[in-house]
Amino acid sequence: MEDCIFCKIIRGEIPSARVLENETVLAFLDINPVSKGHTLVIPKDHYATFPEMPAEVIAALGQALQKIGEAVKSQLNSAGFNILLNNDRAAGQLIDHSHFHLIPRNLGDGVMDWPPVRPYAEGEMEAVRAAIESAVS
Repeated sequence: MEDCIFCKIIRGEIPSARVLENETVLAFLDINPVSKGHTLVIPKDHYATFPEMPAEVIAALGQALQKIGEAVKSQLNSAGFNILLNNDRAAGQLIDHSHFHLIPRNLGDGVMDWPPVRPYAEGEMEAVRAAIESAVS
């Protein structure tokens, strides 16, 4: 896509700190990291959202995330990592090129603390489960 910032990074029109690249995937450090080593992992072909991606692209992204996750643990002494995908505006997606955030974590770092739990009302969990199951079956 002509004006997509990630497509420009893929084409080399915008510099990036690349950590992994192959024919399908590009991974580079986020310029606004929430922790040291925060990496963006993107498909080289333009897909606005996750559901648009073919299975083989998703598999390649998964393999890249696995490699980078192990690398941040061993090389940056991270105790763990989060893998995050914001899909659509309501979920916080700001760039219309699907991408994963791999965020290195350590105990007590305060990064991405979950909000208070919001339990289901009586019978609501079953209704939600049935609705999702009917759509994926």
